[in-house]
Amino acid sequence: MATDKTRNAAERKVLSNAKARLTIARDMNTEYQSAGGFGGRLADDITRWAGSWAFILLFLGFLVLWALINTELLGSGAFDPYPFIFLNLILSMLAALQAPVILMAANRQSARDRIDARHDYEVNLKAELEIMALHDRIEDLRTSEIEEIKATLNRLVAALEQSKTKN
Repeated sequence: MATDKTRNAAERKVLSNAKARLTIARDMNTEYQSAGGFGGRLADDITRWAGSWAFILLFLGFLVLWALINTELLGSGAFDPYPFIFLNLILSMLAALQAPVILMAANRQSARDRIDARHDYEVNLKAELEIMALHDRIEDLRTSEIEEIKATLNRLVAALEQSKTKN
């Protein structure tokens, strides 16, 4: 039921904009960026960074460095000897914090996709209305053209018949 109300509102908006000869298309990226709160934008940024190759390679380097420091360099005085229980704890805490941030970014992306889909529907509806209006206009032009041709033919037939009666 809510989608019917949304669709009807979108259709009314498109019709009023078409009647006023206004455009429907707009830059959804800037509109969406300005609407997001600080936490949401931060979640997007963290997810963008945490999902990059740079992060993966840096984190892999950190893990290798951790293992080297705690096995080779510090030897028996290592603060986290093999099997790296402290590192395991840090990774578990990182995963526990990272998962909700990624879910928050995914929820924001879903909301953005719904907004984009609604906007696409409005643009497509307006395009359809414009095409129908153009079709009607072309049909009107064809009809008036045909009427002009008929009138010209009738005048020619009348002139031909008149010239026959004179001869």
